Amino acid sequence: MKGSYCLIIHKEKSSKIEVGAIGSAIYKEGFYVYIGSAMNSLIPRIKRHLSNEKNIRWHIDYLLKDNTTKIEDVIFTISEKKVECSLANFISKNGEEKENFGCSDCKCKSHLIYFSNKDLCIDTVKKAYENQEINFYNLEYFKSLEK
Repeated sequence: MKGSYCLIIHKEKSSKIEVGAIGSAIYKEGFYVYIGSAMNSLIPRIKRHLSNEKNIRWHIDYLLKDNTTKIEDVIFTISEKKVECSLANFISKNGEEKENFGCSDCKCKSHLIYFSNKDLCIDTVKKAYENQEINFYNLEYFKSLEK
């Protein structure tokens, strides 16, 4: 199964985090959207992000291993079309980009967008999918796929 996804991440407390080649930076308390794609293995990729048991491989892994950070929702699409960059560009218009995060394989400024407000964060993600006329699903639906 192929597709793109947005992790809705709650950072409960600001902290300094070292992120691979990007280096050390402050990640503020609030909400982040991480935009990614899995063009061969959508379900295993999302499961990996949700798991606490993983090796550090991607930028997002550094953020997710922080004990004040947790994934609150996953909004995703099942599609052959890779839409992560167009989603990131739309979402970044309403949030604050964490420069160079998660975009080493494309020309985007960032695939991690910060929001201080949860409702604005989630509404912006949904509008990004709607803007492209893409059906999307949430974490509850994802859990039903695992059964």
